[in-house]
Amino acid sequence: MQVAHRAHVIDMLDGPALERLIATERPDLVVPEIEAIHTPTLVELERRDGLRVVPTARAARLTMDREGIRRLAAETLGLPTSPYRFVDDEQAFREAVAALGLPCVVKPVMSSSGKGQSVVRCAADVAAAWRYAQEGGRAGRGRVIVEGFVEFDYEITLLTVRHVGGTSFCPPVGHLQVDGDYRESWQPQPMAPGAWEKACAMAAAVTEALGGRGLFGVEFFVRGEEVWFSEVSPRPHDTGLVTLISQELSEFALHARAILGLPVPELGERGPAASVALLARGQGVPRFSGLDKALVEPGTALRLFGKPRVEGQRRVGVALARDVSVEAARAKARRVAEAVRIDLDPLPERG
Repeated sequence: MQVAHRAHVIDMLDGPALERLIATERPDLVVPEIEAIHTPTLVELERRDGLRVVPTARAARLTMDREGIRRLAAETLGLPTSPYRFVDDEQAFREAVAALGLPCVVKPVMSSSGKGQSVVRCAADVAAAWRYAQEGGRAGRGRVIVEGFVEFDYEITLLTVRHVGGTSFCPPVGHLQVDGDYRESWQPQPMAPGAWEKACAMAAAVTEALGGRGLFGVEFFVRGEEVWFSEVSPRPHDTGLVTLISQELSEFALHARAILGLPVPELGERGPAASVALLARGQGVPRFSGLDKALVEPGTALRLFGKPRVEGQRRVGVALARDVSVEAARAKARRVAEAVRIDLDPLPERG
């Protein structure tokens, strides 16, 4: 909104409002970038009017809803995933938890950044997990996925680019999650050769089934040479922010090139790198200081997101660092993040 010629604020879960906006602006492309959007409207406009949705309206519909993408991956493509059940009410939820066993993971079918997601470790957690899942969904109360816990060594995001010349893979991005939300990422994550080959094959299968061109963030759990599909986003991924310093072409540049039908050459890796999310907690307008101290080391960078306000907890920026190893880059990125002070000024009164 800060750089657009025009901006609109609507409830994007309101199908008629979304259709009116598209009719008003007549865009060449529609690039969905959040979960809370009325994807049936996009599917209909693509079918009826030839609207170009990136990567496709079907991909947006399936990936904005955890049920659609999980059933595609596990039941249609036969990819390894954690065991799962979808439930609509608390009684079915309790039955699913009992069937899958503890610990298990609970998520709204439509949410992001860990909202509504929790791990049920004991019987005392069950009721609270159900309430939190109902509060955290992008579309409000509704359907929930319960996943059996997978014992994994690490998680990766495999940034997969479908472009005019074929399909390309960025080096694997390792990441640290807290309460289902990204806190740190690094590239490359060391992997056994067999695990890397399996992840690439699975990512290619999922993105080919979704179709279209663009960058996809495909998430996997990995243990040794075992790989389980987790989720996929049909757009740049928060953990992929590390590519702003690790690659010649960031995930955003790759997405743009793929969408526009431009060549995607060799990715031009710059070396081991890491990112750390900058968090603001409370209520107010974020104000930053300490940037001079944060950027004193070579091979560092900051991106401040320009969020106009914070209510609760939000990512408001990212610290970036490059070094001789992933471990050194992670330590440097943490130093950058720790040097930045984030204060919240009072929100202006609304007239």
